[in-house]
Order: sequence, then structure tokens, then C-alpha cells
Amino acid sequence: MKTEALFAPLIRGAIMEKARRPWIVHFVPGGEAGELSLALRSGEEQGAAGEIAAAFGASGFFKEGKIPLRVRLEYDGTGYSYLTAPCRGGIEKIRMGEVKDPWELQSLEAERGAFPGKPGDYGLSRSRVVKDRIALVTGGAQGFGEEIARGLVSAGAFVFIADLNRTGAERLAAALNEEYGKPAAFPIEVNVGDEASVENMAETAALECGGLDLCVSNAGVLRAQAILEQDISGFRFVTDINYVAFAIITKHCGRLMRAQHTASPSWTGDIIQINSKSGLEGSSKNGAYAGSKFGSIGLVQSFAKELVEYNIKVNAVCPGNFFDGPLWADPEKGLFVQYLKAGKAPGAKTVEDVKAFYESKVPMGRGCTGPDVIRAILYLVEQIYETGQALPVTGGQTMLN
Repeated sequence: MKTEALFAPLIRGAIMEKARRPWIVHFVPGGEAGELSLALRSGEEQGAAGEIAAAFGASGFFKEGKIPLRVRLEYDGTGYSYLTAPCRGGIEKIRMGEVKDPWELQSLEAERGAFPGKPGDYGLSRSRVVKDRIALVTGGAQGFGEEIARGLVSAGAFVFIADLNRTGAERLAAALNEEYGKPAAFPIEVNVGDEASVENMAETAALECGGLDLCVSNAGVLRAQAILEQDISGFRFVTDINYVAFAIITKHCGRLMRAQHTASPSWTGDIIQINSKSGLEGSSKNGAYAGSKFGSIGLVQSFAKELVEYNIKVNAVCPGNFFDGPLWADPEKGLFVQYLKAGKAPGAKTVEDVKAFYESKVPMGRGCTGPDVIRAILYLVEQIYETGQALPVTGGQTMLN
């Protein structure tokens, strides 16, 4: 990770530990002097975190209930400058000269976002649990990803829309920023199957906002075919994107959250994989997809045990079928078309027949929607005593044993 990206979550963590609320730390190339300047001796995560926390404590800002607008670090002959603000809009106000004095925590108290609770606390309303938090959604430009991005923005989060479809990510980010009249989303082009691309995605999040609070690993692919006829290269492709890519995303986004934890041990991070009901039960003529999703639940459980040390929760949401999204409804490549060709709906002659067949399997009589998934995500973020779980959101079609 680039040095400037390493330092950003350490600054953010140090501020959040004192402010008890989410914060934005934005890297400024070339930068300028800050109200708080520090020459670091260590370029390692643990050592640098201690020096940054000590510098804040000695500066008097924390004692006075204030946070500086600008922080500058010097390390190994190079300077790194950062702007800090309680929200992304605050960064823009600093740039425009509309804010000139340090942030006063007392004046921000009424608008504070949710800070993780402690055992015995009842916490804040679920509707506020992601307020001012930094979220990232892979595959966020369309389908369930778009629904999730929109839902998180509506709940007050700042969302990175990460997608291979750069044009779609840019279009959605621009639409959300216009709709909410503030910086609400930021597009990132990413190929989740390429580790260098994912690492660049994580670095972008660090440089733009200082880190991450919530990573929603949503990007996935599906190629339905009977195993006796399936091209194994296609089988491997599904596995790489649905299974291996989740590990890559967890590795690099988890490192950002670990850095924040180093500076703010009480802060909780969340990694949530959008899995599937096919991760809970087998799927005929769809083994590549179901197998990758079953395997991903094993990763969720394993990563949850490993990352709990850093106060990072790892869970999965297992949605039922999103019949109205492009995955199912695309007229050329959608699952209705694929399943019609594969004969997965007995007696079906048309796409409409296939849809009716699958709707009839759901006790609640309909497919899953974006709001259904958002409610599950907000629950998992709010529930600080839950990790390693696979939460079904299937209308009763698939239930845990």
C-alpha cells in the first residue's frame, strides 16, 4: 500500500477514537501546512498509529474538544497532507474557504452518526447506524448493487460505487450526488478478480476518505448449465469471481479496517458478502454458482474468526431471487432466458412461464427486492454481537436448519 494511503486510516482512527463518530480524512497531493504537523519516526502501522495518537493528545486539540482541519505528516523526507471533516461535504467547505476554524465536537453532537455500542447498550435507531459512515459496494453500478448503494446513501452513508462498468458507476454516483445535493457517492473502476485492481480500489478509498467502515462484497456472476455439458473454463470463471474475489476484497478492505482499529480499538468495521439462497441449498444445473456460494459461506465463517481480533465483523446476506434486476430479467443474458434454455422450469415455453414457476416457489409469493436486502445489511451493522452468520432473506423459501 502507498505510504499516503497507509497513514490516512491511522489519522482517521485517531480522530474517531476521540470524536466518537465517523470522520473523513482526505489526502491532498502536494498539500500544505496543517494546524497539526508531525514528523514520524516510524512508517509501520503500529508505530505510526502510536505517534499520531500521541501528537493529537499533546497538541491540545482533543483536550479542547476540537479537531484540526488540516494534518501534515513528514516521514522519510516526504510530506503528506490531509484535510479532515465530519462528512464529505465538509471537505468541500474547507476547499472553498467556507470553514476556517477547527471543528468543534460539541457543535457536531446533535448530528453525530452511530458509534459502536458496548455490551448492555441499546444503541441508536437502525435507520441511523450507517449515518456519515464510509461504505463501499462492489458491483454497485447495477442490479442488487445499485439498490444497495442507493439504500446506503438514503441512510446517510457516503458510498464508493465500485464496478467494472466505470461508465455505469460514474452515472449512478453523479445521479446520487445530484439527488441528495451533496457529495454522496464516488465511482471507482475495479476488476474484483484482479488483486492489483482491488488493491488500487482500497487505496482510493483511503486517499479519498481515510478508510472504510462497511464493505459490501456484491459483485458476482452466474452461468447456469448442467455439469455434464458445462465448459470447465466457465466453471472456473464463476468460482474466481464469486469465491476467490471475495477473499481478495476481504484482504485489502480488511487491511484498511485493521489500520483504523490500530488507532481506534473500539471502532467496529463490517464486511458483508451478498451471497444467495443457493449458498444454503444446492441448485440443479447451477453447480458452479451454488458451489461458489457455499464456499463463500465457509470463507465468511473463517474470516469472521480471524478478523474479530481487529473488531471487524464478517457476515453474509443470502437473498432470494431478485426477479426485477438485470441478472434475471435481461432479455438476452438474464437467468429467465438461461433457465428457459437449460430446461430448469418444467413445461415452460416462455420467459413469463419461467418467472411464474420461480415465483410459485416463494411462500411470500414474490421475489426479493433491494429494500429487503438493505434492511438485512443495516441489521448486521447494528448488531455488534453477530459475526460469521449467513442471513437468509428469501421470503421463506430457504430456511436455516
